[in-house]
Amino acid sequence: MTVTWEDLGWERVAAGVGRRRLPVWDCTAGLVVGADAALMVDAGASLGEGARLRAQARELAGHRVTHLALTHPHFDHVFGAAAFAGPGGAEGPGGAEGVGGTEVYGAAGTGAVFARGGQGREALRSDAVAEGLDARQAQQAADALVRVRHEVRGEWTLDLGGGRQVLLADVGPGHTGHDLAVLVPGDPAVVFCGDLVEESGEPQAGPDAVPAHWPAALDRLLDLGGEDALYVPGHGAVVDAAFVRAQRDALAARFGVSR
Repeated sequence: MTVTWEDLGWERVAAGVGRRRLPVWDCTAGLVVGADAALMVDAGASLGEGARLRAQARELAGHRVTHLALTHPHFDHVFGAAAFAGPGGAEGPGGAEGVGGTEVYGAAGTGAVFARGGQGREALRSDAVAEGLDARQAQQAADALVRVRHEVRGEWTLDLGGGRQVLLADVGPGHTGHDLAVLVPGDPAVVFCGDLVEESGEPQAGPDAVPAHWPAALDRLLDLGGEDALYVPGHGAVVDAAFVRAQRDALAARFGVSR
């Protein structure tokens, strides 16, 4: 029997494209399926959550996840990433290597946040514990953070086979200093926005946010997807271009940014 997205608790967004709203922090994980490869967008908030996403993605795609795009360096989106290295993942200078073949992508500068011994890794662990993640799980995930093998500057196209191509775009800074968007062309096109867009609450601006550039990052998302795209936020329900535009205007007013 063929497994559907809904069977595993996922939401089908478009043909071969789905997302899951994860528990506790209502964080989005996405999956884009091609004929020869599969792209996971974000990895959950713990190694256990990442392992569950990896297993479900394999069942939905019919093959393993070959690419992992991290939209921004916050614990609830990246702490499951090491699970995609697979059994026997070896430790490299920046964390777990994807020796199983999973290629990891992030916006330019993400790798420095994950660097072993750096302040960024400790800040992620501390934030995770403050937000309610078990301290032991947070430490394990921080210790195992993956090395970002591919830092995206500008745009990067991935070919997943069967005519399916996906565009990764460094659209930040905004929510953080390192925000990556994922465009899946099609009818409709789908844009994974990370936490540049949030539907289930007001967008969160932490100490690593760059408010002066955040509205421009949303303009870039709208340029990528266009008026008819579906926009998948980092938290909350799928939205349309009008929602993104309204959130862009609200952020500009909130932070005193003029056009």
